[in-house]
Amino acid sequence: MPEQTCVFSTLHGDMEAIIKDALNTITFKAAGKGGGGCINEGEAYFTDTGTVFVKQNRKSQARLMFDGELESLKNIAATNTVRVPQPIVVLDNPRGGSVLVLEYVDMKTLSKFSKQLGQQLARLHLHNSELKTKASQGFVGQEENVSYVEKFGFHVTTCCGYIPLENEWCGDWPTFFARNRLDHQVRLVEKNCGDPEVRELWSELQLKIPKFFEGLDIQPALLHGDLWGGNIAETATGPVIFDPASFYGHHEFELGIARMFGGFSQAFYDAYFDVIPKAPGFETRNKLYQLFNYLNHWNHFGAGYRNQSLSIMKALLK
Repeated sequence: MPEQTCVFSTLHGDMEAIIKDALNTITFKAAGKGGGGCINEGEAYFTDTGTVFVKQNRKSQARLMFDGELESLKNIAATNTVRVPQPIVVLDNPRGGSVLVLEYVDMKTLSKFSKQLGQQLARLHLHNSELKTKASQGFVGQEENVSYVEKFGFHVTTCCGYIPLENEWCGDWPTFFARNRLDHQVRLVEKNCGDPEVRELWSELQLKIPKFFEGLDIQPALLHGDLWGGNIAETATGPVIFDPASFYGHHEFELGIARMFGGFSQAFYDAYFDVIPKAPGFETRNKLYQLFNYLNHWNHFGAGYRNQSLSIMKALLK
């Protein structure tokens, strides 16, 4: 999700020693390349075996957040569809919080490989269904590192921003999305803001949720989960995505936040829909998926996202 840039806070000596021990490296020197936002901070370091990127967060829930990101990256990487930074390890910070150590990837703004990203993202979204087909045909491929997942959710908690997602497994997508995504966010808004209008609108909208998915055969797809323009880039050889909040869900969910903040070219969308064509009702469901992200931003950044959230709810009720 979009974040404002913050100044990186240098690792202290104790944390450096812990990382050096975990990586079995003598060399651990700042490379002068940083990044991050107001949720996490990060910087690249030279080691004996190459350059790594270290993200850190001093909050108590940082371990939960980074463990979820590590599992997200591992699962996406295992599909061999779209590149992500290879995760290495999550470590506790003795002064509070945790760090996540990743492969350092030299990235720049996505431009040349937009079409390729669209194709690769679609392949990621189809990967789980293809595993099901191969299993039904008795095919066992040596290249497969993951098994077919038949429900919606994820095996660990992931965080979109710093808010933990409810990833308990569910066999029905409309139920999972209504309960584990929208209702969860609405309850947080009520708790944090005491806004009665959002609950009133949600009490009506939740009854209508199944209608948005009538006639669809929704198969669980492994998602990045937070694919806005700031979490995509490219290297000299192809696209890369990062900072995921993965779970198995409806593939269309991925394009909700993508459309909210821009950063994706028409070539990206054309390539994606060439592989996975739009299903009837796509535009309405895209608004529904944007609603989750607006509510999530409301819970992160305050009432500046209130009007957009309520406007979408009212539009979906018409």
